[in-house]
Amino acid sequence: EYRGLVKHTGGCHCGAVRFEVWASADLHVFNCNCSICTKKQNRHFIVPASRFKLMKGADNLTTYTFNTHRAQHTFCKTCGVQSFYTPRSNPDGYGIAPHCLDDGTVQTIVTEDINGKEWEKAVKEHKTIRDMSKP
Repeated sequence: EYRGLVKHTGGCHCGAVRFEVWASADLHVFNCNCSICTKKQNRHFIVPASRFKLMKGADNLTTYTFNTHRAQHTFCKTCGVQSFYTPRSNPDGYGIAPHCLDDGTVQTIVTEDINGKEWEKAVKEHKTIRDMSKP
């Protein structure tokens, strides 16, 4: 149990992958314009690995990487949905897709655009993104 946080549950479309994550009920979501996030419409919030638990489906996940191969784009082998991944900005945490959470635990979502086309510059200039996976 984490003080001030709620337990969200979620997963992929077919239900083969399920997870739980402790985060605020008020989510800060990144909308990145890099090539892969644009193609996938990948909007996500970042949590430390300690607040994420894969409940089922490890054997049903596959991973795609490119460029630096630091980001681990995991998705369900059956339905193709990426409900979470390991972001390049926070390789010690998870980026969670808010649209893959079950109903009932999210109060608000604030979306922040991030210029992933100039990733190094954007992450260097961002005041907090690198610390979002810290407990």
